[in-house]
Amino acid sequence: MESRQAYQDKMKARLQEWQAKIDVLKAKADQAQAEQKIRYHEEIESLRAKQQQMRARLDELRAAGEGAWEEVKSGVESAWQDLENAIERAKAKFK
Repeated sequence: MESRQAYQDKMKARLQEWQAKIDVLKAKADQAQAEQKIRYHEEIESLRAKQQQMRARLDELRAAGEGAWEEVKSGVESAWQDLENAIERAKAKFK
């Protein structure tokens, strides 16, 4: 079983990785035509909101007691999957 701190560190590293991917998408959006740029920026704002939700879940995980962290972890996993899927969808749209 993965330790609480190791899991938190892994999720923090993943968030940094996804931040870099969002930054790449933003750079592509900045170079797009006006109409596309609006849609891309809306998509990026949605991704940032999901990323913020993920950060909030990680804060919950940090605050959870030893007995409750496994339960909170499932919420983190769900938020993570949601963010990951949204970023993959956005990447496909930006091609």
